[in-house]
Amino acid sequence: MAEAPEEARAEAAAGAEETVKIICLGDSAVGKSKLLERFLLDGFRPQQLSTFALTLYKHRARVDGRAVLVELWILYLVRKVTYKNLNSWYKELREFRPEIPCIVVANKIDADMKVTQKSFNFARKFSLPFYFVSAADGTNVVKLFNDAIKLAVAYKQNSGDFMDEVMRELESFDLQKSESLLDQEESCPEENPPSA
Repeated sequence: MAEAPEEARAEAAAGAEETVKIICLGDSAVGKSKLLERFLLDGFRPQQLSTFALTLYKHRARVDGRAVLVELWILYLVRKVTYKNLNSWYKELREFRPEIPCIVVANKIDADMKVTQKSFNFARKFSLPFYFVSAADGTNVVKLFNDAIKLAVAYKQNSGDFMDEVMRELESFDLQKSESLLDQEESCPEENPPSA
């Protein structure tokens, strides 16, 4: 029998001191799912259908000796892949979340290593960390996600953003609700079937 979402979340978070979300956002077919596959499974399958709508993964990490539950989100978006779309993605993200850390990633460098010699002004213009990676051969994938997790943890610990405060309250409410449900289950006496 499948667990209720609250129970699954509580079980996944057990032992974690922090929970952070890493969201991979970008055009279709740029390799978002493949990067996570490489990071989480240290593997790569070249043939796969596109990710459907939203895919969630969970990963446990340690940052400065603390246990961190990482929720990795892949958002599938149908658009032609172009570097110039970064600007619209970034503008839309900043409209709703002006302070969260962002990282710019150039994937598929294994197809043409010459791309690593080019200058990409977008990351420099917005003072964003920039990574050349390859999901196919694993180049810089672990470093990318480890750095993203560290940025997320540091941000969460020091954020004064109103939306983050709202999210913390909601997460706290969900956790309290889950604990209350577990307490109720433990305190309910077992029902005995009536004897015939």
